[in-house]
Amino acid sequence: MTQLLIVYHSRTGGSRQMAEAAADAARGEADTVLKPADQAGPEDLLAADGYIFCAPENLAAISGVMKDFFDRSYYPVLGQIEGRPYAQMVCAGSDGENAARQTARIATGWRLKEVQPPLIICTHAQSPEAILAQKTIPQDQLNKCREIGAALAAGLSLGVF
Repeated sequence: MTQLLIVYHSRTGGSRQMAEAAADAARGEADTVLKPADQAGPEDLLAADGYIFCAPENLAAISGVMKDFFDRSYYPVLGQIEGRPYAQMVCAGSDGENAARQTARIATGWRLKEVQPPLIICTHAQSPEAILAQKTIPQDQLNKCREIGAALAAGLSLGVF
């Protein structure tokens, strides 16, 4: 059975909900591993056949914990995971585009294959209180995350990617 690795970081719950929704939908089609970014590393990337990266955008960039995962993992797997499929999801307060660009650049360096455009879910959190508050992602938005998880897992299990 193929393995899908979902690496996420979440401080206020939004990205965690997104990653969990994708993982729930992927199970059954692929062996699905859901790991917080601070617990994931090169060995997880090497063991998986495809990836979903999910993180919040903080101050117009990917979260520091997710960046740390990429920093710790980048060189140890360079040249060993080329061609594997990936998707990404971003939980943002306003636009999320820069975080998506940063992740895409890292994935390009690894020579991963993007299988769909980034999913950016905007919470519209603009005040300090709203930004720091626990998030609840609406079901219609979580359904988009489920679609990504199911599609990537199915593509892996069918050998499409």
